[in-house]
Amino acid sequence: MFSSSNDTVNSSFVCPITASNAKMTMGLSAWWPYARVVDMKREEFEALVARAIDNLPAEFQRKLENVDVVVEEWPTSRQLRQVKHIHAAQLLGLYQGVPQTRRGRAYGLVLPDKISIFQKPIEAQCRFGDEIEAKVEEVVRHEIAHHFGLDEKTLRKIENEKRKRK
Repeated sequence: MFSSSNDTVNSSFVCPITASNAKMTMGLSAWWPYARVVDMKREEFEALVARAIDNLPAEFQRKLENVDVVVEEWPTSRQLRQVKHIHAAQLLGLYQGVPQTRRGRAYGLVLPDKISIFQKPIEAQCRFGDEIEAKVEEVVRHEIAHHFGLDEKTLRKIENEKRKRK
């Protein structure tokens, strides 16, 4: 289920999580030179992603079907075009595939869905390792929610309500 790859997947559904979801208000040029305080090794970052998957409730882990979670340094220009983003630093994660709620009887013999977690944009948003861990957890859960069929509007509403409770 978890791998480290830069393979591309043709998809019928694409849904990103972006820095704007986390209320990034400064322009890229204003924060970029100072944001990369943490430069985590790839293996450490992959371990955080694997831990985020392991921390999912058991009922969700059991129902993950035909999906690969991969770590990539940066989104590709193709991925950015798919989600209509200008800056690579804004895209933190991306779900590409057919959500479980859209899979019918004819679904089968297809490539796995792909969830990409982008290391460098996440690092750019965070100052400390524990912030990276929390952000990875948030992005993984967000993208897996798309795998289960939640759309971006519903997820943003849930995330906003969660932030209000804190």
